[in-house]
Amino acid sequence: MLYLLRKKARIKNKLASLLLAGTLLLSSLVQAQFEGIEINKMDHDVKPYYFGITIGVNLARFQTALHPRFLQYDSVLVAEPVNSGGLTLGLHATARLSNRFALRFNPQLMFIERSIYYKLKYPDLDGATEATKKVESVIMSFPIQLKFQSDRIGNFRVYTLAGFKADIDMASNARSKRGDELVKIGKYDFGPEFGIGFNFFFPSFIFSPEIKISNGLRNIHGRDENLKFSNVFDKIQSRMIVFSIHLEG
Repeated sequence: MLYLLRKKARIKNKLASLLLAGTLLLSSLVQAQFEGIEINKMDHDVKPYYFGITIGVNLARFQTALHPRFLQYDSVLVAEPVNSGGLTLGLHATARLSNRFALRFNPQLMFIERSIYYKLKYPDLDGATEATKKVESVIMSFPIQLKFQSDRIGNFRVYTLAGFKADIDMASNARSKRGDELVKIGKYDFGPEFGIGFNFFFPSFIFSPEIKISNGLRNIHGRDENLKFSNVFDKIQSRMIVFSIHLEG
């Protein structure tokens, strides 16, 4: 037993020594990396303004509130939003306010497909008791954001942002009179945005991955009492998570 305890103690001591040596080696490598690094785009932080492009993907869904009369209807038992993906393309212009703050205008074109899952009490014409209805949108978004930036660490920097957006859905069906438009969505929306991003400085450009939360405040549901897939909802709002890549000059 004493032999096993001594053996375990020796193993722990060896592991501790290896961990300490690895930590010291990593620290030395990091220090050497920053000591010998070449700082790219040194004049960027003093530019009064600069421009760039944005490409990204989004994860969008509806935030729904059921109508108070939902329990009185017997045709739809469940109505739940489903997460869906989409694409984002845009431009941006950034104005320097100080060493810490910048103001960015980032108009974007978003291709979004949001879905709602329904469970029916009675089978439809195809004999199914479940259905997923898709609502496609092409949104022009106009966000204005305030960025708070950290100090540069070599060719790296982190920033946070907060802003406000205004959206126009170019594919809105709110005024459609067709019976096959099962859920009608309004054309205009607005709401806050919050996010975090990282700047990686290269010799000729800045690579900036970013993730943000974008929520709509307006009720965009065009409720139709005569449509069973629409009248179960009292309110529908937009919710979105956007992962973007900004390429800046």
